[in-house]
Amino acid sequence: MPTAATLDDHAVGKLRWRCRRGLLENDLFLERFFARHGDRLTAHQGIVLEELMQLADNDLMDLFLRRREPAGELDRPDVKELLEQLRGR
Repeated sequence: MPTAATLDDHAVGKLRWRCRRGLLENDLFLERFFARHGDRLTAHQGIVLEELMQLADNDLMDLFLRRREPAGELDRPDVKELLEQLRGR
């Protein structure tokens, strides 16, 4: 199985900018995520992250804090895997 190509620094920078949030708590989760995983993010992970960024700040915080799990269109293995990385596992 081939390994997915990682995003280049420019693409990661653009993604990081698009992930800025209104709640400081969400930004802290995202900053930690980028510090740990930013240098090996794949294009698909970037797409999934952008999907999560469509959520309202409070809904995103609920996912980060495990108050709820992804539902509907977000109830997929790739979303759950990325959430685990965002949560710090």
